[in-house]
Amino acid sequence: MEAVPSRCLFLLFLVTFELSPDIAAEIQESSDGPGASQGLVWLTDVPAAMEFISAAEVTVIGFFQDLEMPAVSVFHSMVQKFPDVSFGMSNDTEVWAHYNITGNTISLFRLVDNKQLDLESEDTESIDAAKLSRFIEINSLHLVTEYNPVTVIGLFNSMIQIHLLLIMNKASPEYEESILRYQKAAKLFQGKILFILVDSGVKENGKVISFFKLKESQLPALAIYQTLDDEWDTLPMAEVSVERVQNFCDGFLEGKRLRENHESEDKTPKVEL
Repeated sequence: MEAVPSRCLFLLFLVTFELSPDIAAEIQESSDGPGASQGLVWLTDVPAAMEFISAAEVTVIGFFQDLEMPAVSVFHSMVQKFPDVSFGMSNDTEVWAHYNITGNTISLFRLVDNKQLDLESEDTESIDAAKLSRFIEINSLHLVTEYNPVTVIGLFNSMIQIHLLLIMNKASPEYEESILRYQKAAKLFQGKILFILVDSGVKENGKVISFFKLKESQLPALAIYQTLDDEWDTLPMAEVSVERVQNFCDGFLEGKRLRENHESEDKTPKVEL
């Protein structure tokens, strides 16, 4: 319960605007954009379900006994909308028991924090495309999740309390190589730290930059934040590398704060010789 005030402070600061048309279009484009959709997989036993879930960063499974219910067609419509999410269905009783399913429901499984999120049975039975789409958008956390007003809700609902932000302009020439290195580093801290990308080229994301007291000239930069007590630190970097990201995270986990060192240096009286 103690974590709630801190989380609210950060959320109130960052999520104070509605989606602008540009951001809304970008989110829609990322959901509807081209991708090699694997289609919908029928899961007939527990080993198949376990393998299916472990093979993707985000998996959504429809547990339906009644295949004629309206929610089934709504569920099918999500497959093409979210090409980076794996979709499956099952009515096998052993699969249901393994995942503690007792009624028609839709569940989202996340590899990044080993989380299973279930829609309530009554919500599933009355679900429409807009509600199911929002459920998936909010809760689809990946090894690296791009920050926006939708995903931030899922980020702060995660049990992982330390968030690392790479604040960088996606239009920069170094972006593609940098994000690959950032993703490699994310695998080293899976289950410990949530890795987030903040596009500094998006005007509304300027409040994230100012929250961490960074200047545009200091970007790209890493910012790490602990939701439990609002502890944070930053590290401007000319080049993103796996080693530097790993060292920064390890230091924060060990209680080291680069920002505190810089602040203490600034306060130390300078003696002229």
